[in-house]
Amino acid sequence: MPRGRRPVSFRAASQPLIQLTVDTMKIDGNNIRPGMVIEHQGRLWRAIKTAHTQPGKGGAYLQVELKDVRSGTKLNERFRSSEKVERATLEQREFQYLYEDAGMYTFMDGETYEQVMLPAEDIGEDQTAYLQDGMKVMIETHENEPIGVALPDTVVLEIVEADAVVKGQTASSSYKPAVLENGLRTQVPPHIESGTRVVINTTDCSYVERAKD
Repeated sequence: MPRGRRPVSFRAASQPLIQLTVDTMKIDGNNIRPGMVIEHQGRLWRAIKTAHTQPGKGGAYLQVELKDVRSGTKLNERFRSSEKVERATLEQREFQYLYEDAGMYTFMDGETYEQVMLPAEDIGEDQTAYLQDGMKVMIETHENEPIGVALPDTVVLEIVEADAVVKGQTASSSYKPAVLENGLRTQVPPHIESGTRVVINTTDCSYVERAKD
């Protein structure tokens, strides 16, 4: 995908405008996911919530709630699949997830033992549900200030509830609803039962495969 470096404006409270050059990568507008940081209107914004909408007239679009990563200002925008959006790639360091307390999530650098805390909204809606004790994540930073978390592409979770198999149903014909141990819902092949550990995509909570552990 095309990459580039773009100047982005930041304005901290009671401070003059700050110019930062960040690496960017073009993505389709409908591929924005909660937790992503994008360049929009000359600023960096984190996607907080997304919702696909299919209006009666006109093409489908993605409704996105954005939050300025520095000022906290929120903005609601619509992005169509035909639009190109600049996804920002910030500095990243590996941290280990430790625990959550009162909505704040604590992570530790395994080399320096430095700890950072982030609120749930900076991690992204539904993304906190995937955090597991000891999980390695990438903390995104700007000027040594943590502003977000990049989760692993997949996680292993146990199915705690799954619909019964319908007679004549096969793995190739359809999937069935299931509930994961973190409370999120997904669709799994008919042969997957409660108690089975499965690999789940953290981007869209989709089933990947049965876990091999």
